[in-house]
Amino acid sequence: MILYKTFTGGIFETNCYALPGPEGWILFDAPDGACDWLVQENIDLQLLLLTHGHIDHVLDAAKIKKRFGCPIGVHAESAPMISDRDFFRGFGFELEVEPVEPDFLIEATPSRDFLGMNFEIFEVPGHCPGSLCFFSHENNLLIGGDVLFAGGVGRWDLPGGDGELLFAGIREKLYSLGDEVTVLPGHGPATTIGAERRSNPFVR
Repeated sequence: MILYKTFTGGIFETNCYALPGPEGWILFDAPDGACDWLVQENIDLQLLLLTHGHIDHVLDAAKIKKRFGCPIGVHAESAPMISDRDFFRGFGFELEVEPVEPDFLIEATPSRDFLGMNFEIFEVPGHCPGSLCFFSHENNLLIGGDVLFAGGVGRWDLPGGDGELLFAGIREKLYSLGDEVTVLPGHGPATTIGAERRSNPFVR
């Protein structure tokens, strides 16, 4: 298992994960406080990948871009959430983000290389349009965003949410990965596919 670093920030206690790829550090998601944490940890970030565009996962994206000059990757459906300052106001939320343009877009694929690390990428909508999960076969590790939690799943009552779509994606795309796979979720502690397949009260 790769030795990753975890930071939890913001009022929603959102997780992000820094992984040391062969060609540099990769950060998955950018909650409030993540940029300062990277500096404190002496992590010279080379790449920021976003699991989805909800505000609690992207608040530090622009700040990280300015500080490290690293490219940002996101799904096309989440891109407006980071590039449009007032995106969330359009849904009635009194929230805004410092806008930043993504450098490249990510879609589902059996294999994609990021800084020498290979990931299978799944699109698992239902919590958020354009929601991505990144699976490292080599490390038996899934960076799952807000799709699957320890004993829970992502909310589906937000704009663009769809519970049945979310549950189906978890069953069909994630549970088939194998019981030993470690899941790093967007909130709460790490879990395994096996633990959730056996006992998750939402998707069993």
